Amino acid sequence: MQHTNHIYFVGIGGIGMSAIARYFIAHGKRVSGYDKTKTLLTETLEQEGMYIHYDDEISLIPTDIDTVIYTPAIPADHKGLNHLKTLGLPLMKRSEALGLLSNDKRSVAIAGTHGKTTTSSMTAHVLKVGGIDVSAFLGGITADYHSNFLIGKSDVVVLEADEYDRSFLRLSPYIAAILSMDPDHLDIYGDKDEMVAGYKAFAGKIRDNGSLIIKTGLLNKFTLNELAELSKRNINVYEFGVNEGQIQLSNIGVENGKFVFDYQGLGHHFQKVFLNMPGRHNVENACVAISAAILCGVDEDKIRKAMAEFKGIQRRFEKIVDQEDFVYIDDYAHHPSELKAAIDAAKTLYPDKKITGIFQPHLYSRTRDFVEGFAAELDKLDEVILMDIYPARELPIEGVTSEIVFDLLKNKNKTLVTKATLMEVLKDKHPEILMTLGAGDIDTFVPKIKEYYSSK
Repeated sequence: MQHTNHIYFVGIGGIGMSAIARYFIAHGKRVSGYDKTKTLLTETLEQEGMYIHYDDEISLIPTDIDTVIYTPAIPADHKGLNHLKTLGLPLMKRSEALGLLSNDKRSVAIAGTHGKTTTSSMTAHVLKVGGIDVSAFLGGITADYHSNFLIGKSDVVVLEADEYDRSFLRLSPYIAAILSMDPDHLDIYGDKDEMVAGYKAFAGKIRDNGSLIIKTGLLNKFTLNELAELSKRNINVYEFGVNEGQIQLSNIGVENGKFVFDYQGLGHHFQKVFLNMPGRHNVENACVAISAAILCGVDEDKIRKAMAEFKGIQRRFEKIVDQEDFVYIDDYAHHPSELKAAIDAAKTLYPDKKITGIFQPHLYSRTRDFVEGFAAELDKLDEVILMDIYPARELPIEGVTSEIVFDLLKNKNKTLVTKATLMEVLKDKHPEILMTLGAGDIDTFVPKIKEYYSSK
């Protein structure tokens, strides 16, 4: 794409899209785009030199663009995208652009239903601390670098390999990790088996002589012929897990408010690695980051330093208020497994505190598909505040509202709210630990909630 001068993004404010937009502006290209809403991220992109408009009007699209990149989440009736399709310009999905930018590099791609953003950000941080001038396209804003994009001069690039719309099949990684294959995005895949087939196809995209790091148990999904094909291409397969697999975690505990663990694998044995991120799920994420770093040649001292210092990602168990008598945590959890990870981490860190969770379900289809799982995980909270479903790209589904989750909750300490009533309801609550959970626009309430409880 060296001959491209002006790239236009349809959906530029998306976390994956904005990382690619930042790549191009960092390489001296003109960048413009459309997004539905102005956010803190789009305002930052504008400050970085990008022109962004927020109305779907053809007249606002610059006339001198020569390439269009769009997100598959854009609705089919979008006027701007449909107009651009008539102009004969090169059009590509976000995943195609990411493949073009990374497939001639030594890429490390992190896949899985959950944990991708934290693990890819952690991996990029360990490599950077380890002396590798890495580039990275991430699915969240890192607290260490205040960005979802890192630009480096080496040929190593870290990628979040997104399963939505089968995007990860555009990548050709040198090192790939699969953290989990829990069912999700069934609106795309249809059923769990088809989704698992997508992950197996992703493993098949690893380059010859590359490596696959995969959670124990997931190899059972592969046929003998599929595993033989990986072996034939000299792809090294490493299973990781707690006290099992070729790469093992053990002695997981909490010391001085930090998780600590032992790591053994790839010819190394690290005792008492301290992790500045809560939760056993993040210990497993750290295992993948450490393994990728070892495969890239980072030494033990640098790995230990990076793990102890890693500050995390915005909206991944992010402590907004941390006081002795009140803690407020914001988390992106929008799948039952992610709710489990976030709530379990809070209960581990604060075993004697009352935990109140505000949850905003994301997508009608996901709420319908996992209604029992959502109820089971939310029941672990001492108090549940349940918001309306955030629709994102979807139209309503008859009979699917937050009430189907609410009615399954066994916890009697529960309240159903709307965006309009949430702040009023909170005035009657006195939580010790408060969590906001969800991937919709619940994050717009974070500053309001912080201000309210900070002023009390």
